[in-house]
Amino acid sequence: MYQTSNSKGQELAAQRMVKWLRRLGCDAYLITSNYHDNEPIIKDGEFEDRNYIYFESDPYIKLPTIRVKAYSVNWPPRRIMFKDFIHALIEIVDKFNINTLITHSTLWNGPEDVAKFVQWRRTESILSGSCRDFIFCHMSHYQPPDPTYYGVYERSYRIAWNRLILPIIFNVADLILCVTPIEAMDMIMMGAKKDQIFIYPTGVDDDEVKKLEEIDSSDFRKKFGIPENVKIVSYLGTVEKRKNPLAVVKVARKLKHRKDVHFVIAGRPGNQWRDVVEESKDLPNVTITGELDDIDKIKLIKESYLNIIMSKMEALGLTQIEFMYGGVPIITSAVYGQRWVVRDGIDGFHVNGPEDIDGAAKRVEYLLDHPDVRDEMSKNARERAREFLLSYTTSRLVDKLTEIYKGKIESSLCSMKL
Repeated sequence: MYQTSNSKGQELAAQRMVKWLRRLGCDAYLITSNYHDNEPIIKDGEFEDRNYIYFESDPYIKLPTIRVKAYSVNWPPRRIMFKDFIHALIEIVDKFNINTLITHSTLWNGPEDVAKFVQWRRTESILSGSCRDFIFCHMSHYQPPDPTYYGVYERSYRIAWNRLILPIIFNVADLILCVTPIEAMDMIMMGAKKDQIFIYPTGVDDDEVKKLEEIDSSDFRKKFGIPENVKIVSYLGTVEKRKNPLAVVKVARKLKHRKDVHFVIAGRPGNQWRDVVEESKDLPNVTITGELDDIDKIKLIKESYLNIIMSKMEALGLTQIEFMYGGVPIITSAVYGQRWVVRDGIDGFHVNGPEDIDGAAKRVEYLLDHPDVRDEMSKNARERAREFLLSYTTSRLVDKLTEIYKGKIESSLCSMKL
């Protein structure tokens, strides 16, 4: 993955994958850059003549981590590129005896370089008569170049990247890891084979959701000045345009006449922060907390009656799965992966897209007035979320990788006999 983070979805997915692969007995490492949350944490000079620096327990993410030289780019946005990565891989795969490489995300050079490296080593193996092969998997965390979210400039670049680079990856990869069946269909439409597809919806960390049973949330309302006699409808995520918390404020405005509901918007400031603060300053039924620590995040989940997400784009929605595990039904814009994660009328309600303010307000009000329906959805949501525990999803992935590895060994033995 191109960087590490303590809050961003794709980065966390890669980090948690390493954690649970190790928990399940694999010697797994995160290969990443010298960047954490878009800031360089190791200067190039600290690498000296080395191609990488290994941390048995990285100080930022507490995982076995291999950091390579990289640089932040102006385009594509929000991406970091590895320097001379194939050269670094030559040393890394031998030093750490790596037989499986899994790349994450799109619009950066890691997936393309790994595909080139794997194809090179496979060709070398054929020409030299050796039997060593690599398993290569790619996980795009794919988000369609939707015109309602991306402008023409970025949208056209994303389309170009998908058309040029994904076919290279499909040609080499053993598995294409997709977070939802919806993404899987898109990958097949772009050229992936059906037998390459493996549904791996990342998932929620068992250790984190276990805290839902352990942590006392009784002081949360007092800390943030929220009345005790109201039901909390919560938004949790970066306060940015993609996640569209401004729409949540508009829903709160629609329901300001209700004295039994209070909206909480929690998350680190992003590019919609000022608008959200400005729009909500006259609303007594809205509290903006800023970014929460891990403990307060758990407390918010426990205190919530409903969770609301009006995103313009969501590959999956790990936060919604965490709320569901806590028995909190979801009101969702139902974009992309959210349509699959949250079952309409079962775990919560779908509304008609990210700007359906009236629809969201009506669904919130309905569940306020029908607590029996809300409680049934709560049970369903909790059961649904158990399917996304990382212990389960990663165990299935390990079984699949083991099956592929055994198949490669048997194929090599057959070739030797011939």
